Amino acid sequence: MSSDPTIGKRLAERTLELVNIASVSRAEATIMHAVRALIPDGFELWFDDAETVIAATPRRPGVPLIVLAGHVDTVPPQDNFPGHMTDTEVVGLGASDMKGGVAVMLELARWIADERPERAVDVALVVFTREELPVRESPLPGAFAACPDLATAALAIVLEPTDNTIQSGCVGNLNGTLRFRGRAAHSARPWSGDNAINRAVAGLAGLVGAAPRVVEIDGLSFTEVVSVTRIQGGVADNVIPDLVECHVNFRFTPDRTPDQAIAAIRDLVGDAGEFEITSVAASGKVAPPTPLLARLVASGDFTVAPKQAWTPVAQFTEVGIDAVNLGPGATAMAHTREERVAIDELARTYRALVRFITADGTVASA
Repeated sequence: MSSDPTIGKRLAERTLELVNIASVSRAEATIMHAVRALIPDGFELWFDDAETVIAATPRRPGVPLIVLAGHVDTVPPQDNFPGHMTDTEVVGLGASDMKGGVAVMLELARWIADERPERAVDVALVVFTREELPVRESPLPGAFAACPDLATAALAIVLEPTDNTIQSGCVGNLNGTLRFRGRAAHSARPWSGDNAINRAVAGLAGLVGAAPRVVEIDGLSFTEVVSVTRIQGGVADNVIPDLVECHVNFRFTPDRTPDQAIAAIRDLVGDAGEFEITSVAASGKVAPPTPLLARLVASGDFTVAPKQAWTPVAQFTEVGIDAVNLGPGATAMAHTREERVAIDELARTYRALVRFITADGTVASA
């Protein structure tokens, strides 16, 4: 284990520095410039299109490549910007999701470049924007296509908030609009129209009554669920409405492809109304039990759990790179007004990754 007593302070200061750079999705230019300047000279720049930066240590024959990945964008502020630091926490927008994780990545890169430890792996950094938006806006697919060297990675670690557990795989995310149409009329004579709300009440019964589907993959239990998350209809208090629109969200398990998920939700909706798919993000495959993953688990005595949400792990596994989520942030703090990350948790992630990168952790000054 690292014996450096200052690592927590350094990580906290780096996290606060990043927190205090405004970076709401689609406005990340300033923080990307700052992150680019913090990547040390010992890393070779593989790709940079201003939306994704990929840099890596020089490749060595026969040495596995691992990826440390993180996004810099945040959701909009909720009176929590700028941030501040206490004796035990960094508080502010993005501290948990996921500027604490990005700070860990950058400090590990600084340690590798400055201390030149004996490493068991080569290391690539992938820093990117627009993760908090629909997946169609993600810059990662373009970066993957433009940087084929990344496909040689043996494992990607996405430093999303996981409470310092390893979360493998992730559920897919499908969104759609379900429309119920009727015929408008005066509410004093409802029989002269066809109430779209009545149609919606009947048509949604199958969706809201659908039981969760639990699927076990390699010992991890994922739960597939469908929810109606928004509903809109009606014109005025005295008008029978002719249209109701419902937003449907389907979190599908890693045993389904996007096409299979679309077929499953269409079967569930049936002919209840007009259903339009608006977005689909693939699920992430569960990482196979390789020796490299076993070493990561052992490096921090981490528990392994399923990821019951969508993360960019799915984008890495789509291009054939084994990937897991592991980060210092608290999942319960993500996107909240009270967002924060514990300094001890930042240090725990950092020290575990030092042990993982060196294979034995014998680095006195890390």
